[in-house]
Amino acid sequence: MKSKSSNNEFDVIVIGSGMGGMTTATALSRMEHKVLLLEKAQTIGGLTHTFSRDGFSWDVGLHYCGMFGHDEPGDKVLDWLSGETVEFQSIGTVYDTIHFPDGFEISVGRPADAYISELKERFPDSAAEIDAYFEALVSGEEAIRLVSAERAMPEPLRSAHRWWNKKKIERWCGRTTSEVIGEYISDPRLAAVLSAQWGTYGGIPKQASFGIHALIIRHYLEGAGYPVGGAGSIAAGLVPVIESAGSSARPETTVSEILIDDGRAVGVRTISGQVFEAPTIVSAIGAGETVDRLLPREICEQEWAVEIAAMKPSICHFEMFLGFEGDIAKLGATRSNHWFFESWDTNDGLWTNTESPIQMMFVSFPSLKDDRHDPGPSQRHTGQFMVLADWSTVADFVTDDGIEDPDKWAAFKDDVEARMLTFFANKFPALAPLVVCRVFGTPLATAKFTAHEKGGFYGLETTPRRIMSDALRPRTPVPGLYLTGQDVLTPGIAGSLFSGMLTAAAIDPRVYTKMR
Repeated sequence: MKSKSSNNEFDVIVIGSGMGGMTTATALSRMEHKVLLLEKAQTIGGLTHTFSRDGFSWDVGLHYCGMFGHDEPGDKVLDWLSGETVEFQSIGTVYDTIHFPDGFEISVGRPADAYISELKERFPDSAAEIDAYFEALVSGEEAIRLVSAERAMPEPLRSAHRWWNKKKIERWCGRTTSEVIGEYISDPRLAAVLSAQWGTYGGIPKQASFGIHALIIRHYLEGAGYPVGGAGSIAAGLVPVIESAGSSARPETTVSEILIDDGRAVGVRTISGQVFEAPTIVSAIGAGETVDRLLPREICEQEWAVEIAAMKPSICHFEMFLGFEGDIAKLGATRSNHWFFESWDTNDGLWTNTESPIQMMFVSFPSLKDDRHDPGPSQRHTGQFMVLADWSTVADFVTDDGIEDPDKWAAFKDDVEARMLTFFANKFPALAPLVVCRVFGTPLATAKFTAHEKGGFYGLETTPRRIMSDALRPRTPVPGLYLTGQDVLTPGIAGSLFSGMLTAAAIDPRVYTKMR
C-alpha cells in the first residue's frame, strides 16, 4: 500500500460519527480497544450535532426519543457509555399532538393506558379494534426484536432461528403498516390517527414494514425525552470517553476507500491519501453508501453487497429553523411536537411535487423542551418545522457538477421556503411575527452534510424488504469488516444506539453484558 503515511496503532477504525458510529467507538474504547473514529464533517456527531446562527442553536436531526427515561434501556446504555454525563429529560405528559382536517386534534401521551382511553373516547364504536391494534403492536415489536437478535447470530444458529420464527416474522415484519392496520381497524379516520406518526421512522404507511412501525410507536408509549443541553450534548459526553481511553475522534477526515487485502478488510485510505491500518474496520456511514463508495468492485459483486445495493434510500426533507424573540409559550408553542395533516390519508403526507400544496408538516420547539435553555431578557427561543419529501422534488437540480442552474435553484428554494412559511403562519399565526432569524435546509444540504444517498436521513428504505434482508448484519461476509448505524437495526437515535452496541458486541462479546 503506497500512501503519504501509514499508521498502525489502532485496533478498530470506525468510519462515520453518527449515533451508531459514536456508540461503537465509545463501547469498544471502554473495553480497552484503541479506536480511531473518522468523520468527514467539521463536527463529530452526525445528525446529533447542533449548529448556530445569530446566537440561536438548533439540532439537525434529533427532536425527541423514547427509551431514555430514568432506568429505561436507552438511559442505562447511555449512562454506561458516557459515565452518566448525558441526560435526557421528559418533554411532558403529551409528546405529540396530531391535527387533521375538520378541526380534529388528538394528543398522544403517557401513560399508554391514558392514550388508549382517549382513543376509545374519540372512537367509541372501535374499542375492541383499538385493543386488538395495541396487541398487534406488541406482536410486531416481538417479531422485529427476533430479527434484530438474528443479526448478531452466527450460522447455523441464525438460519435455525429464522426457520423456527419465520411465520411470526413474516406476519408482522413482512407486511406494511397499512396492511396490518387495515386488518384490525375498520374506521379510516382511526386508521389515519394510528398511522400518523410515520415520520418518526421515515416510511409512508403503505410502504413501511409494520415491524418498524410497532417498535418505534411502542418505544414512545411510556413517554419521550429530549437531551438536556440539546442533541450536541451526546457527542460532548461520548467523545471525552473515547479520547480518555487512548482512542481518537477526528473530524474533517474523509475516508475514500476501505482497503482489502487477500479478501480481508485491513485499513482505510482518506481523500488526502493517508492510510490507517487496523484488523477491524466498522462503517457507520450507511450500508448502501459503504457498498457504493468504499468497497472495491470484487466485494461489491458479492451476494450480500448486491442485495444492499438494490435497496433504495429512505425519504428526504425540507426543514426550516426559526429563531424567535418573545414569549412563544403564551402564543401557541408547546413542548409537545405537532403533526399537521391536510388529508385523512396519511400516505398523502409525503411531498412528491412542490407545485402541489403541502399535505403534512412536523413542528417542534426545542428550546421549550430543554430546561437548561436560557432565553435571556429578549425571550430568545427556537423552533423548527419540516416537510417530508421524495427526492424527485429536487432531482432535476442535481448533476455531476452539483446544482444545474444556480438561478433556478435559488428561485426554487425561495418558492418552497415561502410555501412552508405560509403553512406555518397559518397554523401558528401569533408566532410568525416573532421570527427574527431563519435558516432553510433542503434535501441537497442533507445529502452534502451526511453523504447519504438522495438525502435519505433515515438510511435505507423502511420496507419489509429491508427488514427481511439477510445482508444487513453487523458482521459482513468480509473478514474484519463490520456495519453499524440505523441500517443494521431500525431508524432513529435509539435504533442507532443499539445497533452501535450490537456491532461493538459482535467485535467484543463483553459488550453484551452492558445491553441488559
